[in-house]
Amino acid sequence: MRWKRVATGALACGLMVALTGAAHAAQSGGFDVERASRAYLDLLQGPARAKSDAYFEGGYWLLLWGTLVTVATEGVMLFTGLSARYRGWAERVTRRRWLVPALFALPYVVTTALIALPWTIYTGYLREKHYGLMSQSAGAWAGEQAIQFGIAIIVVALLLTAVFAVIRAFPRSWWLWGAGTLLGFAAIGALIAPVFIAPLFNTYSEMPAGPLRDRIVAMAKAQNIPAEHIYVFDQSKQHKRISANVSGLGPTIRISLNDNLLNRTGADEVAAVMGHEMGHYVLGHVWKLLGAMALILAAIFYAIYRIAPVLIARFGRRWGVRDVADPAATSVFMALAAVAGLILAPVMNTLVRTNESAADAFGLDAAREPDGFAKVAMRLSEYRKIEPGPVEEFLFFDHPSGSTRVHRAMQWKKDHVPGATMVKPQIDLSKE
Repeated sequence: MRWKRVATGALACGLMVALTGAAHAAQSGGFDVERASRAYLDLLQGPARAKSDAYFEGGYWLLLWGTLVTVATEGVMLFTGLSARYRGWAERVTRRRWLVPALFALPYVVTTALIALPWTIYTGYLREKHYGLMSQSAGAWAGEQAIQFGIAIIVVALLLTAVFAVIRAFPRSWWLWGAGTLLGFAAIGALIAPVFIAPLFNTYSEMPAGPLRDRIVAMAKAQNIPAEHIYVFDQSKQHKRISANVSGLGPTIRISLNDNLLNRTGADEVAAVMGHEMGHYVLGHVWKLLGAMALILAAIFYAIYRIAPVLIARFGRRWGVRDVADPAATSVFMALAAVAGLILAPVMNTLVRTNESAADAFGLDAAREPDGFAKVAMRLSEYRKIEPGPVEEFLFFDHPSGSTRVHRAMQWKKDHVPGATMVKPQIDLSKE
Protein backbone atom coordinates (compact mmCIF):
# COMPACT_ATOMS: atom_id res chain seq x y z
CA MET A 1 0.00 0.00 0.00
CA ARG A 2 3.04 2.21 0.10
CA TRP A 3 2.60 3.12 -3.56
CA LYS A 4 -0.89 4.38 -2.78
CA ARG A 5 0.40 6.71 -0.10
CA VAL A 6 3.05 8.03 -2.53
CA ALA A 7 0.47 8.52 -5.24
CA THR A 8 -1.88 10.26 -2.84
CA GLY A 9 0.91 12.58 -1.67
CA ALA A 10 1.90 13.42 -5.23
CA LEU A 11 -1.72 14.16 -6.13
CA ALA A 12 -2.07 16.43 -3.12
CA CYS A 13 1.10 18.32 -4.06
CA GLY A 14 -0.13 18.68 -7.62
CA LEU A 15 -3.44 20.07 -6.45
CA MET A 16 -1.67 22.57 -4.19
CA VAL A 17 0.54 23.78 -7.04
CA ALA A 18 -2.47 24.08 -9.33
CA LEU A 19 -4.48 25.98 -6.75
CA THR A 20 -1.55 28.30 -6.03
CA GLY A 21 -1.12 28.98 -9.73
CA ALA A 22 -4.83 29.62 -10.14
CA ALA A 23 -4.82 32.01 -7.21
CA HIS A 24 -1.87 33.89 -8.67
CA ALA A 25 -3.54 34.03 -12.08
CA ALA A 26 -6.72 35.36 -10.53
CA GLN A 27 -4.77 37.99 -8.62
CA SER A 28 -2.94 39.20 -11.76
CA GLY A 29 -6.03 38.91 -13.94
CA GLY A 30 -4.43 36.14 -16.01
CA PHE A 31 -2.30 38.79 -17.72
CA ASP A 32 0.30 37.31 -20.07
CA VAL A 33 3.10 39.77 -20.83
CA GLU A 34 4.27 37.92 -23.93
CA ARG A 35 0.78 37.63 -25.44
CA ALA A 36 -0.01 41.25 -24.63
CA SER A 37 3.26 42.38 -26.22
CA ARG A 38 2.68 40.26 -29.30
CA ALA A 39 -0.80 41.78 -29.73
CA TYR A 40 0.90 45.13 -30.23
CA LEU A 41 3.88 43.95 -32.25
CA ASP A 42 1.64 42.09 -34.69
CA LEU A 43 -0.03 45.39 -35.62
CA LEU A 44 2.95 46.05 -37.90
CA GLN A 45 2.74 43.54 -40.73
CA GLY A 46 3.21 43.18 -44.47
CA PRO A 47 4.34 46.14 -46.59
CA ALA A 48 4.32 48.57 -43.64
CA ARG A 49 6.75 46.41 -41.69
CA ALA A 50 8.92 45.79 -44.75
CA LYS A 51 9.13 49.54 -45.40
CA SER A 52 10.03 50.31 -41.79
CA ASP A 53 12.77 47.66 -41.76
CA ALA A 54 14.15 48.79 -45.12
CA TYR A 55 14.29 52.42 -44.07
CA PHE A 56 16.07 51.75 -40.79
CA GLU A 57 18.43 49.10 -42.16
CA GLY A 58 19.37 51.48 -44.97
CA GLY A 59 20.49 53.86 -42.27
CA TYR A 60 23.22 51.40 -41.29
CA TRP A 61 24.84 51.91 -44.66
CA LEU A 62 24.32 55.65 -44.46
CA LEU A 63 26.68 55.70 -41.48
CA LEU A 64 29.44 54.18 -43.57
CA TRP A 65 28.72 56.10 -46.75
CA GLY A 66 28.35 59.36 -44.85
CA THR A 67 31.82 58.87 -43.40
CA LEU A 68 33.25 58.10 -46.82
CA VAL A 69 31.57 61.19 -48.29
CA THR A 70 33.11 63.35 -45.56
CA VAL A 71 36.57 61.83 -46.08
CA ALA A 72 36.27 62.26 -49.85
CA THR A 73 35.07 65.86 -49.48
CA GLU A 74 37.99 66.77 -47.23
CA GLY A 75 40.32 64.87 -49.56
CA VAL A 76 39.21 67.08 -52.44
CA MET A 77 39.91 70.15 -50.29
CA LEU A 78 43.42 68.91 -49.53
CA PHE A 79 44.59 67.37 -52.80
CA THR A 80 43.32 70.26 -54.93
CA GLY A 81 45.05 72.71 -52.60
CA LEU A 82 41.79 74.55 -51.87
CA SER A 83 42.32 74.45 -48.10
CA ALA A 84 45.76 76.03 -48.49
CA ARG A 85 44.44 78.65 -50.94
CA TYR A 86 41.64 79.65 -48.60
CA ARG A 87 44.09 80.00 -45.73
CA GLY A 88 46.36 82.09 -47.95
CA TRP A 89 43.43 84.34 -48.88
CA ALA A 90 42.51 84.81 -45.22
CA GLU A 91 46.09 85.75 -44.34
CA ARG A 92 46.12 88.36 -47.09
CA VAL A 93 42.86 89.86 -45.86
CA THR A 94 44.00 90.28 -42.25
CA ARG A 95 47.26 90.42 -40.34
CA ARG A 96 45.58 89.33 -37.14
CA ARG A 97 46.54 85.70 -36.84
CA TRP A 98 43.67 84.87 -34.48
CA LEU A 99 41.17 86.06 -37.10
CA VAL A 100 42.52 83.94 -39.96
CA PRO A 101 40.56 80.77 -39.02
CA ALA A 102 37.29 82.72 -38.94
CA LEU A 103 37.86 84.09 -42.44
CA PHE A 104 39.02 80.69 -43.66
CA ALA A 105 35.70 79.23 -42.44
CA LEU A 106 33.63 81.18 -44.98
CA PRO A 107 34.96 79.64 -48.24
CA TYR A 108 35.63 76.34 -46.47
CA VAL A 109 31.99 75.87 -45.41
CA VAL A 110 30.68 76.99 -48.80
CA THR A 111 32.94 74.66 -50.78
CA THR A 112 32.49 71.55 -48.63
CA ALA A 113 28.72 72.10 -48.64
CA LEU A 114 28.70 72.28 -52.45
CA ILE A 115 30.85 69.17 -52.84
CA ALA A 116 28.58 67.17 -50.52
CA LEU A 117 25.35 68.71 -51.85
CA PRO A 118 24.19 65.65 -53.85
CA TRP A 119 24.58 63.48 -50.73
CA THR A 120 22.74 66.06 -48.63
CA ILE A 121 19.84 66.19 -51.08
CA TYR A 122 19.59 62.41 -51.25
CA THR A 123 19.74 61.73 -47.49
CA GLY A 124 17.87 64.82 -46.33
CA TYR A 125 15.11 65.04 -48.94
CA LEU A 126 14.86 62.38 -51.64
CA ARG A 127 15.18 59.39 -49.33
CA GLU A 128 12.76 60.85 -46.78
CA LYS A 129 10.28 61.60 -49.55
CA HIS A 130 10.63 58.10 -50.97
CA TYR A 131 9.68 56.53 -47.63
CA GLY A 132 6.78 58.92 -47.06
CA LEU A 133 8.36 60.66 -44.09
CA MET A 134 8.73 64.12 -45.61
CA SER A 135 5.92 66.68 -45.71
CA GLN A 136 7.85 69.58 -47.24
CA SER A 137 8.15 70.61 -50.83
CA ALA A 138 11.62 70.80 -52.35
CA GLY A 139 11.51 74.59 -52.10
CA ALA A 140 10.56 74.62 -48.42
CA TRP A 141 13.24 72.06 -47.62
CA ALA A 142 15.85 74.08 -49.51
CA GLY A 143 14.83 77.19 -47.60
CA GLU A 144 15.48 75.52 -44.27
CA GLN A 145 18.79 74.20 -45.56
CA ALA A 146 19.77 77.76 -46.38
CA ILE A 147 19.04 78.80 -42.79
CA GLN A 148 21.10 75.90 -41.47
CA PHE A 149 23.89 76.87 -43.84
CA GLY A 150 23.97 80.42 -42.48
CA ILE A 151 24.09 79.10 -38.92
CA ALA A 152 26.87 76.68 -39.88
CA ILE A 153 29.07 79.48 -41.21
CA ILE A 154 28.78 81.42 -37.96
CA VAL A 155 29.30 78.39 -35.72
CA VAL A 156 32.25 77.00 -37.71
CA ALA A 157 33.91 80.42 -37.80
CA LEU A 158 33.67 80.76 -34.01
CA LEU A 159 34.68 77.15 -33.42
CA LEU A 160 37.76 77.25 -35.66
CA THR A 161 38.85 80.53 -34.08
CA ALA A 162 38.66 78.95 -30.63
CA VAL A 163 40.25 75.60 -31.58
CA PHE A 164 43.23 77.07 -33.39
CA ALA A 165 43.78 79.56 -30.57
CA VAL A 166 43.96 76.55 -28.23
CA ILE A 167 46.39 74.74 -30.56
CA ARG A 168 48.71 77.75 -30.59
CA ALA A 169 48.48 78.29 -26.84
CA PHE A 170 48.87 74.63 -25.76
CA PRO A 171 51.00 72.81 -28.37
CA ARG A 172 51.40 69.70 -26.17
CA SER A 173 47.95 69.40 -24.66
CA TRP A 174 45.72 71.05 -27.23
CA TRP A 175 43.77 67.81 -27.73
CA LEU A 176 42.41 68.06 -24.18
CA TRP A 177 41.68 71.77 -24.36
CA GLY A 178 40.20 71.33 -27.83
CA ALA A 179 37.78 68.70 -26.55
CA GLY A 180 36.80 71.04 -23.72
CA THR A 181 36.24 73.86 -26.21
CA LEU A 182 33.94 71.76 -28.36
CA LEU A 183 32.07 70.59 -25.27
CA GLY A 184 31.59 74.21 -24.26
CA PHE A 185 30.09 74.96 -27.66
CA ALA A 186 27.71 72.01 -27.24
CA ALA A 187 26.60 73.28 -23.82
CA ILE A 188 26.04 76.79 -25.16
CA GLY A 189 24.07 75.32 -28.06
CA ALA A 190 21.82 73.42 -25.66
CA LEU A 191 21.27 76.65 -23.74
CA ILE A 192 20.38 78.94 -26.62
CA ALA A 193 18.89 76.57 -29.20
CA PRO A 194 15.35 76.39 -27.71
CA VAL A 195 15.04 80.18 -27.59
CA PHE A 196 17.00 81.41 -30.62
CA ILE A 197 17.47 78.53 -33.08
CA ALA A 198 14.33 76.38 -32.93
CA PRO A 199 11.97 79.32 -33.72
CA LEU A 200 13.83 79.84 -37.01
CA PHE A 201 12.29 76.61 -38.28
CA ASN A 202 8.98 76.34 -36.44
CA THR A 203 6.35 78.52 -34.84
CA TYR A 204 5.95 77.97 -31.10
CA SER A 205 2.67 78.84 -29.41
CA GLU A 206 1.20 78.20 -25.98
CA MET A 207 -0.72 74.94 -25.71
CA PRO A 208 -4.44 75.70 -25.48
CA ALA A 209 -6.09 75.36 -22.08
CA GLY A 210 -7.91 72.13 -21.46
CA PRO A 211 -7.79 68.79 -19.67
CA LEU A 212 -4.72 67.58 -21.55
CA ARG A 213 -2.71 70.68 -20.72
CA ASP A 214 -3.88 70.46 -17.11
CA ARG A 215 -2.65 66.89 -16.94
CA ILE A 216 0.77 67.80 -18.35
CA VAL A 217 1.08 70.69 -15.89
CA ALA A 218 0.14 68.39 -13.01
CA MET A 219 2.72 65.83 -14.11
CA ALA A 220 5.39 68.52 -14.40
CA LYS A 221 4.61 70.00 -11.00
CA ALA A 222 4.71 66.55 -9.43
CA GLN A 223 8.30 66.26 -10.68
CA ASN A 224 9.25 69.87 -9.82
CA ILE A 225 9.65 70.81 -13.48
CA PRO A 226 8.94 74.46 -14.40
CA ALA A 227 5.63 74.42 -16.27
CA GLU A 228 4.72 78.09 -16.68
CA HIS A 229 4.90 77.62 -20.44
CA ILE A 230 4.01 74.56 -22.50
CA TYR A 231 4.61 75.08 -26.19
CA VAL A 232 3.22 73.40 -29.31
CA PHE A 233 5.26 73.72 -32.50
CA ASP A 234 4.12 73.11 -36.07
CA GLN A 235 6.43 70.28 -37.10
CA SER A 236 3.77 68.70 -39.29
CA LYS A 237 4.89 71.08 -42.03
CA GLN A 238 8.21 69.20 -42.14
CA HIS A 239 7.27 65.57 -41.38
CA LYS A 240 4.73 63.41 -39.57
CA ARG A 241 6.91 62.04 -36.77
CA ILE A 242 5.58 62.51 -33.26
CA SER A 243 7.92 64.32 -30.90
CA ALA A 244 8.20 66.24 -27.64
CA ASN A 245 10.99 67.46 -25.40
CA VAL A 246 11.96 69.20 -22.20
CA SER A 247 14.80 71.26 -23.60
CA GLY A 248 17.22 73.95 -22.58
CA LEU A 249 19.41 74.61 -19.58
CA GLY A 250 18.71 76.78 -16.55
CA PRO A 251 16.57 79.77 -17.53
CA THR A 252 15.81 78.41 -21.02
CA ILE A 253 14.14 75.17 -19.87
CA ARG A 254 10.82 74.64 -21.61
CA ILE A 255 8.30 71.90 -22.31
CA SER A 256 7.46 71.50 -26.00
CA LEU A 257 5.45 69.03 -28.04
CA ASN A 258 4.82 69.00 -31.74
CA ASP A 259 1.43 69.19 -33.38
CA ASN A 260 1.79 65.65 -34.73
CA LEU A 261 1.68 64.32 -31.19
CA LEU A 262 -1.55 66.18 -30.51
CA ASN A 263 -3.17 65.36 -33.85
CA ARG A 264 -2.17 61.73 -34.32
CA THR A 265 -2.40 60.28 -30.81
CA GLY A 266 -4.76 60.02 -27.86
CA ALA A 267 -4.47 61.61 -24.44
CA ASP A 268 -2.93 58.44 -22.97
CA GLU A 269 -0.17 58.50 -25.59
CA VAL A 270 0.55 62.19 -25.04
CA ALA A 271 0.85 61.60 -21.30
CA ALA A 272 3.19 58.65 -21.89
CA VAL A 273 5.45 60.70 -24.16
CA MET A 274 5.54 63.65 -21.79
CA GLY A 275 6.33 61.37 -18.86
CA HIS A 276 9.31 60.04 -20.79
CA GLU A 277 10.54 63.52 -21.70
CA MET A 278 10.18 64.71 -18.12
CA GLY A 279 12.29 61.74 -17.11
CA HIS A 280 15.19 63.16 -19.12
CA TYR A 281 14.94 66.38 -17.14
CA VAL A 282 14.51 64.87 -13.68
CA LEU A 283 17.26 62.29 -14.22
CA GLY A 284 19.70 64.96 -15.41
CA HIS A 285 20.34 63.35 -18.76
CA VAL A 286 21.50 66.57 -20.41
CA TRP A 287 24.35 66.81 -17.94
CA LYS A 288 25.10 63.10 -18.08
CA LEU A 289 25.19 63.23 -21.86
CA LEU A 290 27.53 66.21 -21.78
CA GLY A 291 29.79 64.23 -19.46
CA ALA A 292 29.76 61.27 -21.82
CA MET A 293 30.44 63.60 -24.75
CA ALA A 294 33.44 64.98 -22.87
CA LEU A 295 35.02 61.52 -22.79
CA ILE A 296 34.18 60.78 -26.41
CA LEU A 297 35.45 64.15 -27.62
CA ALA A 298 38.64 63.67 -25.63
CA ALA A 299 39.15 60.30 -27.35
CA ILE A 300 38.51 61.79 -30.81
CA PHE A 301 40.76 64.80 -30.24
CA TYR A 302 43.53 62.59 -28.87
CA ALA A 303 43.36 60.41 -31.98
CA ILE A 304 43.59 63.54 -34.12
CA TYR A 305 46.47 64.82 -31.97
CA ARG A 306 48.43 61.61 -32.60
CA ILE A 307 47.58 60.98 -36.25
CA ALA A 308 47.27 64.45 -37.84
CA PRO A 309 50.95 65.41 -37.38
CA VAL A 310 52.01 62.13 -39.03
CA LEU A 311 49.79 62.75 -42.04
CA ILE A 312 50.89 66.37 -42.35
CA ALA A 313 54.56 65.35 -42.16
CA ARG A 314 53.93 62.86 -44.97
CA PHE A 315 51.61 64.83 -47.25
CA GLY A 316 51.70 68.38 -45.91
CA ARG A 317 53.92 69.77 -48.65
CA ARG A 318 51.66 68.34 -51.33
CA TRP A 319 48.56 69.68 -49.57
CA GLY A 320 50.10 73.05 -48.71
CA VAL A 321 49.45 72.44 -45.00
CA ARG A 322 52.25 73.69 -42.75
CA ASP A 323 51.44 72.12 -39.39
CA VAL A 324 48.54 71.44 -37.01
CA ALA A 325 48.30 75.16 -36.16
CA ASP A 326 47.58 75.97 -39.82
CA PRO A 327 43.82 76.53 -40.46
CA ALA A 328 44.30 74.57 -43.71
CA ALA A 329 44.68 71.50 -41.46
CA THR A 330 40.93 71.73 -40.77
CA SER A 331 40.26 69.22 -43.55
CA VAL A 332 42.70 66.75 -41.98
CA PHE A 333 40.95 67.14 -38.63
CA MET A 334 37.49 66.72 -40.10
CA ALA A 335 38.36 63.56 -42.05
CA LEU A 336 39.92 61.95 -38.97
CA ALA A 337 36.98 63.02 -36.79
CA ALA A 338 34.55 61.41 -39.24
CA VAL A 339 36.38 58.07 -39.10
CA ALA A 340 36.68 58.23 -35.30
CA GLY A 341 32.98 59.08 -35.03
CA LEU A 342 32.06 56.01 -37.10
CA ILE A 343 34.19 53.74 -34.90
CA LEU A 344 32.74 55.20 -31.71
CA ALA A 345 29.13 55.25 -32.94
CA PRO A 346 28.14 52.06 -31.03
CA VAL A 347 29.56 53.59 -27.84
CA MET A 348 27.57 56.79 -28.29
CA ASN A 349 24.46 54.83 -29.24
CA THR A 350 24.74 52.76 -26.08
CA LEU A 351 25.15 55.82 -23.87
CA VAL A 352 22.10 57.50 -25.39
CA ARG A 353 20.06 54.29 -25.40
CA THR A 354 20.79 53.76 -21.71
CA ASN A 355 19.43 57.23 -20.93
CA GLU A 356 16.39 56.62 -23.11
CA SER A 357 15.69 53.35 -21.32
CA ALA A 358 15.88 55.08 -17.94
CA ALA A 359 13.50 57.77 -19.21
CA ASP A 360 11.12 55.05 -20.38
CA ALA A 361 11.01 53.55 -16.89
CA PHE A 362 10.50 56.99 -15.35
CA GLY A 363 7.76 57.87 -17.82
CA LEU A 364 5.80 54.70 -17.09
CA ASP A 365 5.83 55.53 -13.38
CA ALA A 366 4.99 59.20 -13.98
CA ALA A 367 2.18 58.79 -16.53
CA ARG A 368 0.91 55.34 -15.55
CA GLU A 369 -0.20 54.73 -19.14
CA PRO A 370 1.39 51.44 -20.23
CA ASP A 371 -0.94 50.95 -23.18
CA GLY A 372 -0.43 54.54 -24.26
CA PHE A 373 3.31 53.96 -24.06
CA ALA A 374 3.03 50.76 -26.13
CA LYS A 375 0.97 52.54 -28.79
CA VAL A 376 3.57 55.29 -29.07
CA ALA A 377 6.31 52.68 -29.45
CA MET A 378 4.37 51.17 -32.32
CA ARG A 379 3.80 54.53 -34.01
CA LEU A 380 7.53 55.21 -33.86
CA SER A 381 8.02 51.96 -35.75
CA GLU A 382 7.16 53.74 -38.98
CA TYR A 383 10.85 54.66 -39.18
CA ARG A 384 12.49 52.39 -36.57
CA LYS A 385 12.91 48.65 -37.08
CA ILE A 386 10.52 47.05 -34.62
CA GLU A 387 12.26 43.76 -33.77
CA PRO A 388 16.04 43.84 -34.31
CA GLY A 389 18.47 41.20 -33.11
CA PRO A 390 20.41 41.95 -29.90
CA VAL A 391 23.70 42.69 -31.71
CA GLU A 392 21.86 44.87 -34.22
CA GLU A 393 20.19 46.83 -31.44
CA PHE A 394 23.51 47.29 -29.62
CA LEU A 395 25.35 48.59 -32.69
CA PHE A 396 22.78 50.76 -34.42
CA PHE A 397 19.97 51.79 -32.04
CA ASP A 398 20.26 55.00 -30.01
CA HIS A 399 16.80 54.27 -28.52
CA PRO A 400 15.39 50.99 -27.24
CA SER A 401 13.69 49.10 -30.06
CA GLY A 402 9.92 49.04 -30.33
CA SER A 403 9.74 45.42 -29.16
CA THR A 404 11.85 46.24 -26.09
CA ARG A 405 9.61 49.18 -25.24
CA VAL A 406 6.34 47.34 -25.75
CA HIS A 407 7.50 44.45 -23.61
CA ARG A 408 8.60 46.83 -20.85
CA ALA A 409 5.21 48.57 -20.94
CA MET A 410 3.33 45.30 -20.67
CA GLN A 411 5.56 44.09 -17.84
CA TRP A 412 4.92 47.37 -16.01
CA LYS A 413 1.19 46.88 -16.56
CA LYS A 414 1.29 43.40 -15.05
CA ASP A 415 3.35 44.60 -12.07
CA HIS A 416 1.48 47.82 -11.30
CA VAL A 417 -2.10 47.60 -12.59
CA PRO A 418 -4.39 45.54 -10.31
CA GLY A 419 -6.45 43.11 -12.34
CA ALA A 420 -4.59 43.97 -15.54
CA THR A 421 -6.37 42.67 -18.62
CA MET A 422 -5.48 42.18 -22.25
CA VAL A 423 -6.61 44.90 -24.65
CA LYS A 424 -7.00 44.83 -28.39
CA PRO A 425 -4.94 47.77 -29.73
CA GLN A 426 -7.05 50.11 -31.83
CA ILE A 427 -4.44 51.69 -34.11
CA ASP A 428 -3.96 50.94 -37.80
CA LEU A 429 -0.24 51.19 -38.58
CA SER A 430 -0.78 50.37 -42.23
CA LYS A 431 -2.17 53.91 -42.63
CA GLU A 432 0.34 55.70 -40.43
